Amino acid sequence: MEYGVWLSWNNQQEGFQIPINPSSIEMGDGSNSATYDIVGLGEINVIKSPKLTTYAFSSIFPAQNYPFISASVVLQPYEYVDMIKRWMETRRPIRFVFTGASFDINEAVSIESFDWKEVAGGIGDIEYTLKLKKYVFYSAQRVNVTTRQTGTTTTQVIRKGTKPRQNDRQTPKTHTLAPGENLWTVAKKVLGDDSKWREIQRLNGISDAQLKQLPVGMVLKLPGGTANV
Repeated sequence: MEYGVWLSWNNQQEGFQIPINPSSIEMGDGSNSATYDIVGLGEINVIKSPKLTTYAFSSIFPAQNYPFISASVVLQPYEYVDMIKRWMETRRPIRFVFTGASFDINEAVSIESFDWKEVAGGIGDIEYTLKLKKYVFYSAQRVNVTTRQTGTTTTQVIRKGTKPRQNDRQTPKTHTLAPGENLWTVAKKVLGDDSKWREIQRLNGISDAQLKQLPVGMVLKLPGGTANV
């Protein structure tokens, strides 16, 4: 099982594998509860919606060819820093992928903070700490407002708009891998959901070690279902 962390932006238009795996990844899933004192009842606990998951890890962007580097492609330390800072300036989420021995993570996240410094005596190495938070995509919902007149009383009624019609186009049974494509891009483009890349991987018997070396022209079997618009 390959252990690694990948970050990408704008549907993998840009991205990289973390060159040196962090020793640990801190995750937080705290509930957003609150306690109130009510006269006559005493203390009560109101359970609210759970908080968004947070991730934090620290490592090094190396300027030297260390034997413990895990990425097959290694950039200059300042290139990683410039890329992350540029992503933050766009105010758009990035994709955080973690592959481990016991669980995997594939989430859209926002970059909450990025702290870095050049290591003293490290000949150009950069130490950094990255804090991420799960990002939930949202959009404004259409509503219909109608007015009812009853005698001298005028009432406005607000109804939620109808949901978009589901796309009834059938998902093709196979897809031929084109240059620049991988399981994430195929899942998003063909199935309409990039989180289904794991289903494609399992269906085709692709190991984690093979993910970065899929040949152009490979015919992938796709899970059935209806593609999203």
